[in-house]
Amino acid sequence: MASIKQLDERKFKITVSNGYRPDGRKISKAKTISVPDSIGKRGIRQYVVHAAEEMERTIKQGFCEDTEMTFEEYSLRWLDRQVKYAAGTIASYRRMLKVTYPFIGAIKLNKLRPIALENMLVELRKRSNHGKPVQEATVQKYLTVVSAVLSDAKRNEIIPKNPAHMIDLPDTEKRQQFIPTEEQAQQFILALLDEPEVYKTFYLLAIYTGCRRGELCALRWDDFVLDDYRSILTVSRSRSIVAGDGVQEGPTKNGRSRTIAIDEDITSFLQSYYYIKRRDEDSVGAEHSPYMFTDEHGTFIHPDTFTKHLRKIFKRNGFPDNFHLHTLRHLFVSTLLHHGVDKQTVAELAGHADTSFLERTYCHPQMELKNQAAQVMTNALLHSA
Repeated sequence: MASIKQLDERKFKITVSNGYRPDGRKISKAKTISVPDSIGKRGIRQYVVHAAEEMERTIKQGFCEDTEMTFEEYSLRWLDRQVKYAAGTIASYRRMLKVTYPFIGAIKLNKLRPIALENMLVELRKRSNHGKPVQEATVQKYLTVVSAVLSDAKRNEIIPKNPAHMIDLPDTEKRQQFIPTEEQAQQFILALLDEPEVYKTFYLLAIYTGCRRGELCALRWDDFVLDDYRSILTVSRSRSIVAGDGVQEGPTKNGRSRTIAIDEDITSFLQSYYYIKRRDEDSVGAEHSPYMFTDEHGTFIHPDTFTKHLRKIFKRNGFPDNFHLHTLRHLFVSTLLHHGVDKQTVAELAGHADTSFLERTYCHPQMELKNQAAQVMTNALLHSA
């Protein structure tokens, strides 16, 4: 029940309690109202009671966010509202925000200033990871998640501007993506010929579609629609490892579905894999699984299993230690870009919202193209006569 305290003839203070904070302190909201002069004396009590009921209903239903809320309170509600991200992404956001709470969690939204965020970054830069100083790019990831929460508060007109946007950040070291050469890619595909069908198909699709590990693990047979001898793949789910909760299925990383065209050769290969899977399931009397990447009993194969198995293939073939499962996705994106596919199409196929990430991350020529550029300069300057 809301409590009502009369301050004078037409002014009242309404207080509503709404549970307790983690430290045991009661959560309460208070608001002072003035009864309009148009309300007669007999109607004052009814007006105040109605206002108290409305306030209590609003708070109990969770729509009481305002500038008096602390950053921690608002961010926890923000996390609960997110439905478009994969479970693993939400878990990552939750972990990162928890790290920021000792620095800014208790500050009210309307009191949070850029200097508080700058002080937070100073402290985060003092942290270490496996005995090594944390990288600036990692520090700025924490600010990115904080900024997402504050942008939501600004969008809801709770704060007028996002203080995270006012911070002048140092440049971060550009992370180099290691892309296999065409010879290494051919060597890898030949090595797959001797692999069990489930691994062969998983890694082939990783190269051919650029799908993330979790997206591949969540693929179902009905995600492929035949179009004559070709097929169309719709990617709409992902299976992520969530700390404490095991493997969870949810939407893709950015919450969006996308379609990928599959040509005749790969479609034919997938059809063969389909019949092999059905044969193996029938041989042990298992039900036919709607998912692509399961064992012969229809049980999901853990995502880490594909990662660990690929490391063994890389090691057997003498590939660099910095090659990993995501390297196959890099190969997909880089190959399309370097063969003239426009950036927007590549971004859509890879599941990026726009081309900016590609331009920052992938648009660097491989060494072969750099050698070609060097030869062009040599020919122009030394052999033009």
